[in-house]
Amino acid sequence: MTVMKIRVLIADDQDMVRSAFRMILSAQPDMDVIAEAANGTDAVETARRLRPDVCLLDIRMPGLDGLEATRLLAGPDIPDPLNVLIATTFDLDEYVYQSLRNGACGFLLKDGAPALLTEAVRAAAAGNSLISPSITVRLLQHMAPPPQEDSGSRPAPPATRATTRLTEPLTPRELDVVRLVARGYTNQEVAAELYVTPSTVKTHLGNIQRKLAARNRVEIAAWAWEAGVCTGRG
Repeated sequence: MTVMKIRVLIADDQDMVRSAFRMILSAQPDMDVIAEAANGTDAVETARRLRPDVCLLDIRMPGLDGLEATRLLAGPDIPDPLNVLIATTFDLDEYVYQSLRNGACGFLLKDGAPALLTEAVRAAAAGNSLISPSITVRLLQHMAPPPQEDSGSRPAPPATRATTRLTEPLTPRELDVVRLVARGYTNQEVAAELYVTPSTVKTHLGNIQRKLAARNRVEIAAWAWEAGVCTGRG
């Protein structure tokens, strides 16, 4: 039986990095590297022409950098966005935050294990997301609203920009799922924590995405921290 392969574009200005990524991904029976680019301008042009399932982009590239390339391929104003996965050596919060804001569905460090790369590509192709565990919670916690200076006052309400995205209220169980997703839990880990099946978690995530108008779990997690639902133990 023919295996439907995930079509991947690799964009990085270093030949050695592109070769390493190609070797890792091409060794997977369900992946096919269909194109490479050495700069952001070529990456955007090639991605628009070939429409790969996943665009694996570096951040620092000549021409357009990876952040701008991500915005052009997957930004909120793009009617038919592509799946962009960022892989970089720079563990800088501003890079992570901006790449996710520009539409990336994952963010990896290049020194991560090859298995993490292939897992992230599969997740991106499926419309899910994966961020290097070492930076997930640290990054998203920065989105939490700051505490009020007056300790005797009531907690600050969730950020207006976040709450206005809700089309209908989340149920208590959906909020439980949101809190765990915001802390970097996988579907299997959420299921184990809440004593439900992974399929139940997927159902909850589908409802949450619809209510938040979120494209993936990264946007769900970002909303959770912005709205303040992850403060305390959750």
